[in-house]
Amino acid sequence: MTICEPTLLNLIDDSVLGALHGRSMLLTDQWRREEIETLCSVAAMLEGLDRRGKVPPLLRGELHYGLFFDNSTRTKSSWAGASVRLGATPMVVDGSSTQVAHGETAEETGAMLGMNAHALGIRHDLILGEGNRFMRGVKEGIESYLRERGDDRVVPIVNLQCDIDHPTQTLADLCWLRERFPDGLAGKTIAVSWAYSPSYAKPLSVPQGLITLLTRFGMNVRLAHPRGYELMPQCTDSAAAHAAESGGSFAIMNDMTEAFADADVVYPKSWGPFDLMLERRHEPQRMQAIEAAALARNLEHKQWICDEGLMSRTRGGNALYMHCLPADVGAEVSAKVMERARFSVAREANKKLYVIMALLAVAKVRRLRQALENA
Repeated sequence: MTICEPTLLNLIDDSVLGALHGRSMLLTDQWRREEIETLCSVAAMLEGLDRRGKVPPLLRGELHYGLFFDNSTRTKSSWAGASVRLGATPMVVDGSSTQVAHGETAEETGAMLGMNAHALGIRHDLILGEGNRFMRGVKEGIESYLRERGDDRVVPIVNLQCDIDHPTQTLADLCWLRERFPDGLAGKTIAVSWAYSPSYAKPLSVPQGLITLLTRFGMNVRLAHPRGYELMPQCTDSAAAHAAESGGSFAIMNDMTEAFADADVVYPKSWGPFDLMLERRHEPQRMQAIEAAALARNLEHKQWICDEGLMSRTRGGNALYMHCLPADVGAEVSAKVMERARFSVAREANKKLYVIMALLAVAKVRRLRQALENA
């Protein structure tokens, strides 16, 4: 079920949009709930216009850099697709091609890119303590350059995944949940669970972003993982505080079966052991050895897989399966569960495109509501 465009327009508050002009998205935790809800309404509006081929070229003539320090397919595609649909030109830059490895600071990188850019997306997610800090440095570098030049351009930063959060993914997940549960998310139960993966030690940012975002909407969020796979304390503390404020709940458990019991939604996703992810920060030269140790640790928990037996324990045996993709089929999730959910997770993934479009539009376009109304 999708909400009709006139109704969506009524959900877009001009006063909230005013507060979002020029705004970067570095962490969803730094945006108020009403700002996030307005962003989701804008994303849904842009999706409807895109389906009809009527997205106005709101950012024609702009250059949007995407700076990636980690591999990506879906997010790169979503960044480029969002930029093009809004009339701009995307340019993806490999982080290894920058001068950061040769001592260039984040502020200097920001100033160099900010000379020409109109928006900048960044993925820097592998090393705890570095990614989000780098993005803030880039933001300061761009803003300092613009101030000194007397340049009134607005150049927002969009976090395309860092060590703390993956905002465009979790906001896409929120948009998908809002569509699937149009009567509201309050009281719904989601199991955000670790699952086994043999591929690589994945960042912590997706589960961290999920627990800090979804607890703000009155959901009952269960975080499940084996011992040793804890998340950053600042994220679990934030999730607990949000749950108390919203009327939802937040629980941490070490049993996947318990987490799935009567859940409305399940999100089984692998991430690396906390202590080894910390070692990545302190000894980056040992990255290969740390990766091997993480995969060996993962092997101790191969039974953590989302299969038909676990799904049968969810509410009605038919919980909504979610994943940020690509899922390790046969490890994180069984082939049968994934086959049943294939169309659903594709729809979920597609929401990222419209979230990025919305983040760029609310930051860049004055009188956005009127521009969408006239499209």
